[in-house]
Amino acid sequence: MEDDEEEPPLAIQIDEEIKHSTQRPPNDDVSVGVTVITGYLGSGKSTLVNHILNSQHGKRIAVILNEFGEEIGVERAMINEGDGNGGAIVEEWVELANGCVCCTVKHSLVQALEQLVQRKERLDHILLETTGLANPAPLASILWLDDQLESSVKLDSIITVVDAKNLRFQLSERRNSSSFPEAFFQIAFADIVILNKVDLVSPEGSGGVLEELEKEIHNINSLASIIRSVQCQVDLPKILNCRAYEATHAAHLEALLEESRSLSTKDLHDSGVRTLCICEPRQVDLDKVRLWLEEILWDKKYGMDVYRCKGVLSVQNSDQLHTLQAVREIYEIVPARKWKGVENQMNKIVFIGHNLNEDVLNDSFRTCTTS
Repeated sequence: MEDDEEEPPLAIQIDEEIKHSTQRPPNDDVSVGVTVITGYLGSGKSTLVNHILNSQHGKRIAVILNEFGEEIGVERAMINEGDGNGGAIVEEWVELANGCVCCTVKHSLVQALEQLVQRKERLDHILLETTGLANPAPLASILWLDDQLESSVKLDSIITVVDAKNLRFQLSERRNSSSFPEAFFQIAFADIVILNKVDLVSPEGSGGVLEELEKEIHNINSLASIIRSVQCQVDLPKILNCRAYEATHAAHLEALLEESRSLSTKDLHDSGVRTLCICEPRQVDLDKVRLWLEEILWDKKYGMDVYRCKGVLSVQNSDQLHTLQAVREIYEIVPARKWKGVENQMNKIVFIGHNLNEDVLNDSFRTCTTS
């Protein structure tokens, strides 16, 4: 089919072999986790997807391949089907021998996800491989807080695949200009960074080289976990069900509570893309925090460009630990659980972005306190 031929009204055509699958119960409020896979061209995104599609993992995973534009539209892509034949162009949902399904879609991503969770038997997970996407923030916003999707799907994590051999060059590209290469944005938004092709790094002193690369990654995003890999051979439990955006996830909360100023990084050369952590022991007024955050994220009052934000809040007149999450302009503050007696009830907020100013953030946040 040529690209200019007219597509059906919905983005997805259902393969005849799986039309018999059980409908998802209409009252089932358990959402399916979605992992976004992004990365610089040639980093190994498709290798990771093919690894998952060929593995005997016992999970029913749907893989959607997209080319996102400004309208979050989708263009045709290619992937091996995982049946050993290789090279097939998947243009509709195809069920594979290991229980996975994969497709490419055009038009509406939201419609694609809705139809997927409604028409298929219960899925364990959904993967979205993005091709040519410099900045995953708009996609994250759709998956995280889009009302149209309701509780059907939830954003589980953003995975960025980077090429160990070429990462330094990719980070250096356009370093002296006002625009940043895609590699910076993809690392800044990542919950997990797969440092791929580590076997291509020179064996002589390779350990030190890889450590330096990990340091550069953490200089941009101190919150991201890093997994070294060869040909993206990664254990699935390390990248699925991370629940990075789930406010009540115990591991997520513990990580936030343990974070301190040691996460703050110096500017990476002249890029200014960094991680910064602020702490405040006094309780805060929640309404003031919302206004403060909106001034930073929406109004750009202090001239800072925040990509990601995570935090825990100690709120006035509440025994509940509140969590804060933000992706670009979209944010959420929710009560997670009661503070434990042994915990230090302190506000800790981690920012990842450009032109971050620690003094300004600390001083302005103090205006949100209650004493």
